Amino acid sequence: MPPPAAPGSEVPLGVNEMRLGPRQWLAAAAIILACALGIPRIWKHAAPLETGPDYRIPYQLSKDYWLYQWRLERIAEPAAAPPAVPVLGDSVIWGEYVRPDGTLTHFLSRETGQTGRFLNCGVNGLFPLAMEGLVRYYGESLRNRKVVVHCNVLWMSSPKADLSAKKEQEFNHSRLVPQFSPRIPCYRADASERLSAVVERHVGFFGWVSHLDNVSFDQRSIPAWTLEADESRPPQYPNAWRNPLGRITVALPGEAEDDPDRGPRSPRHKPWTAGETAAAARFEWVDLDASLQWQAFQRLIGLLQGRGCDVLVVLGPFNEHMVAREQRAAFHKLRDGIAAWLAAAEVAHVVPETLPSDLYADASHPLTDGYERLAKGICRDAAFREWLER
Repeated sequence: MPPPAAPGSEVPLGVNEMRLGPRQWLAAAAIILACALGIPRIWKHAAPLETGPDYRIPYQLSKDYWLYQWRLERIAEPAAAPPAVPVLGDSVIWGEYVRPDGTLTHFLSRETGQTGRFLNCGVNGLFPLAMEGLVRYYGESLRNRKVVVHCNVLWMSSPKADLSAKKEQEFNHSRLVPQFSPRIPCYRADASERLSAVVERHVGFFGWVSHLDNVSFDQRSIPAWTLEADESRPPQYPNAWRNPLGRITVALPGEAEDDPDRGPRSPRHKPWTAGETAAAARFEWVDLDASLQWQAFQRLIGLLQGRGCDVLVVLGPFNEHMVAREQRAAFHKLRDGIAAWLAAAEVAHVVPETLPSDLYADASHPLTDGYERLAKGICRDAAFREWLER
């Protein structure tokens, strides 16, 4: 045992300490930087991403924006002509009540006679303020190509849906919305959460970490997964003793062959009028000039056009049968105002006819037969045919 150091003398370097010099710090920083830049890129080559003609982001991975970015990059890869057309939108495009082969993109491809021509790039729970962030920060590969964007007036049906209400509320995809400007009155996240969202958008490594959390740890961070309690009393923490590395996998979950929540055999796949509470609803329509969602949609169209994209907007179809009769004039004014702006901005657009009432599952989602009828109507539209052929 070495003798104690004399008072005032320097303490000798212990065996359990390591002091890095300037060169060693630079080497460590270089290694960390190489891992941060290289691992996400290597992962995309090592992990399988099977995307058939009707592929859509799995429901449980709706917040895996790194996966969405990877999906768009696959679309941007050179392919045989004619190039595929990504269709952007919310759960109406994704297909909340239907199977992958019952979506709008499936029937558009079938009606045009080209399997996989239109690709499902919808995301559950998305809305214009979040769609703008998704395309801006994770859709950089959307350049110089045809793109279809769905405009759902549901997001302007009330101040709450518009996110312009002053009362604090929780909502999906909060990490995609503008964190500082423009201000969203109902969004009250603290500074650390906002800064975390901004960093994740610009640093691919953190997006990849979020992807691992979604795929391997049940949409939780590793610390949250480790501390997850079971239902016993007193609660147990089974994950506290498990090795997190053993959970990591490159395999991506797919959709169930027989999803109990979607498709014609699902109990949810039924007309909105079949419910016990089926009745016309009253909406608090937000004026376009004051709508945060509409302003975001306008910015989204400008963003895509600035990247050289040839954009076509599909407006609706909203379930007009569900709108109280005395409110339909306000709904028509809102819808016609959107169409007028698109026409003035020379943006190709289609305003489909309202579907029969029994082809809607709710205020905006068609059933399988509704999507098929919607696709046929879009393909008959002169504006769509001109846009597709030019």
